[in-house]
Amino acid sequence: MTERRVTIDVPSLARVEGEGALHLKIEQGTLQHLQFKIYEPPRFFEKFLEGRHYSEVPDIVARICGICPVAYQVSAVNALESLFEVELTPWIKQMRRLLYCGEWIQSHSLHIHLLALPDYFHETTVLGLAAKQPDAVKRGFFIQEAGNRLIKFLGGRSVHPIGLQVGGFHKAPSLAEAAELHRYIESALPEAIAMAEWVARLDMPDEQQSFTSVALTSPHYPLETGRLKSDRGLDIGVDDYETYFTESQCPHSTALWSLLKGENYLVGPLARLNLNVNGLPPFLDRLLAKLGNPFPSQNMFHSMLARAVEICFALHEASELLRNYKVPDTPSVPVRVKAGECCGWSEAPRGLLWHRYQVDAEGIIRAAKIVPPTSQNQARIEQDLAQSLQAFGLEHSDEALRLHSEKVIRNYDPCISCATHFLRFSAERSP
Repeated sequence: MTERRVTIDVPSLARVEGEGALHLKIEQGTLQHLQFKIYEPPRFFEKFLEGRHYSEVPDIVARICGICPVAYQVSAVNALESLFEVELTPWIKQMRRLLYCGEWIQSHSLHIHLLALPDYFHETTVLGLAAKQPDAVKRGFFIQEAGNRLIKFLGGRSVHPIGLQVGGFHKAPSLAEAAELHRYIESALPEAIAMAEWVARLDMPDEQQSFTSVALTSPHYPLETGRLKSDRGLDIGVDDYETYFTESQCPHSTALWSLLKGENYLVGPLARLNLNVNGLPPFLDRLLAKLGNPFPSQNMFHSMLARAVEICFALHEASELLRNYKVPDTPSVPVRVKAGECCGWSEAPRGLLWHRYQVDAEGIIRAAKIVPPTSQNQARIEQDLAQSLQAFGLEHSDEALRLHSEKVIRNYDPCISCATHFLRFSAERSP
């Protein structure tokens, strides 16, 4: 028998968490060793926040990610507004939800069409996919534009928006702007439904695994608020997060790993749908019934369909919120600063995003902690890779193993997936 060692290197990406690698060691057809690594260069955002006024926090944390800045902003203001006991108006609450809908739509559509779908058509880029499926790609860009317009509507711009503040928004859009946006959203929803039906027909691996789903839950499908639950009995409020979840340094990765009572878990669209499928509007209940509703699902390859369903939900939700839009007397409410510690969370496109801040009596941030979705999914990704590669078959060629590994990792939409073809593969063999 021969010993087979496979090393996969993930190149550095400038706008995300950094470098990653996948190392496999296969001996006599058996997977003996696997390490999924993320080399995260110091970005210092938590330190950047120290000494800054609370009013600067939303604009600073928005720069953490170019794809999900709204999630960082909303988790931050949720925390600070809880400390300052801010009473938000119904308009502010509705518009926060509308803004979040925009982020889900643009992020999910980007992932499906630019990052994930090429894997299923044996292409390495969206350009190759467009040659085979031009209508699907055009539809994807049309849907993504709906998300971009929603973010710009309230954020002032679609990337790193600046419209959000502690206590509300800096500006309220006009009725004419709302009406124009509503027409676009209405036109995008049927396209999204068609896209979800198309995704459901793709040939996905039937690969069942055991994992814990963790997500916010609420009377309405959760975006910006809720209680944190799991499918194994967890049910906590935001202040209890650190009682159950711990971060630690994994020896083979510079990024922190998050565990729930010492075990890995899943956050993101599949986890959300697993826990909240009964909270979808009736038209999505009918759509899922038509598609042979697989949710709740223990197949990670259903993540793409989960994103497609959430796009449909977010477009419908946005349409409802815009339908009776009115310009408020004021887009924000007064804020009275006080010292203390506060926590906030929300459901980023990739999953739960938790913030904690210490604030002094002058409103200055003295300490900050941010736990992003990608770090929460790292341990689950490594376990998934080990199980999925063995189910796929270790006897496959190095190239086939590399491509399958990419597909598995991309299911989670981690920051490293911003490079469409990101795994560099080399094999070492010895007799």
